[in-house]
Amino acid sequence: MAFVSFVGRVLFVSVFVLSALQEFNDFGTDGGPAAKSLKPKFHVFSNHLSTHTGVKVPEVEIKHLVAATIALKGLGSLLFIFGSSFGAYLLLLHQAIVTPILYDFYNYDVEKKEFTQLFPKFTQNLALFGALLFYIGMKNSIPRRQLRKKAPKAKTT
Repeated sequence: MAFVSFVGRVLFVSVFVLSALQEFNDFGTDGGPAAKSLKPKFHVFSNHLSTHTGVKVPEVEIKHLVAATIALKGLGSLLFIFGSSFGAYLLLLHQAIVTPILYDFYNYDVEKKEFTQLFPKFTQNLALFGALLFYIGMKNSIPRRQLRKKAPKAKTT
């Protein structure tokens, strides 16, 4: 059963690993295509955040965000493969931050082409988020093995 669980985690994480490897290979000096596609979406997100909450998002270089995303996915995936809850929490953090920024279907009308492209990807990432929550919940609900105390032996005189 442990092997099946391990294979399941490897298959689940393959989504994160493959995208992190692709971003890493294309990174270059400017952050690559990931930075180019993230830049306008990040600005729209930060404008929404500042208008609705009044909190100004600090200026950051997009290539640093892409590098942090790659590191978060890579480290989280490695730890998750070996059964660490911390890895699942890292992947959960990644999904919570990146999903609403990258797949901003809510900025488009339902009849637009962008909406029909982004909404399925958003819901897929939402499903991955739910699967990570399920994993963490199951991992925390299983009681840890407790060592049994041996009963003291009766003294013979």
